[in-house]
Amino acid sequence: MTLIGKMYGNIAQPQTKVILSVAALSNLEIELLSFEYGVTNKSPEFTQKFPLAKIPAFESIDGFKLAEGAAIARYVSSLVPDAGLLGRTAEESALVDQWVHFAEFEIHMDASMIYAGAGLKLLPGYNSDLHKWHEERIVRSLRFLDDYLEKCPSGLLVNDSITLADIFLAVAIQRIGQTTCGAAEREQIYPHVFAHYAKVTSDARIKDVFGESGFIEKRLVYN
Repeated sequence: MTLIGKMYGNIAQPQTKVILSVAALSNLEIELLSFEYGVTNKSPEFTQKFPLAKIPAFESIDGFKLAEGAAIARYVSSLVPDAGLLGRTAEESALVDQWVHFAEFEIHMDASMIYAGAGLKLLPGYNSDLHKWHEERIVRSLRFLDDYLEKCPSGLLVNDSITLADIFLAVAIQRIGQTTCGAAEREQIYPHVFAHYAKVTSDARIKDVFGESGFIEKRLVYN
């Protein structure tokens, strides 16, 4: 593998998983630096380079600095065009961007709110109405997605190989399986969605990045 730089991040963080996955699929290496939240990102060394003190934060071997997970992932994906992570045509590249946006804002954002609100009890003001609203948004998106994937011969979003969009979706669906989809939902209601997750995360190059799924037996309910 070719070393391209270093990154502050946490392997449990979805964006970090995406970035390390696309690097591995491109036969590239990123050094993941040790990180302690509230300590490392508040140090002068960190804030001089990344003033917003957010992770993930990437610095290339040439000193190029980049923040925001999607931007870093797209940059890394662009370094080896033959890997096909951004698609093979202009149309496929547009579809990759479309599905990345969909995975982040139509699935992962709502699932993360449920995870933090109903699972970890970390959101002040989180209530049954908010829980229902996020659940309804997720159901709408998953129904659409399952129908779409059922019609895809490869079981992937854009073409017959894994793209950046598939990685973003797999990360989002991992959170879904930890929150709003228990075993019954995964097997009976959204089988094509979770078949996609299994296909992507079983790739030997990125299997260790995703780790254990952490899926729950029964979906989270608000109480």
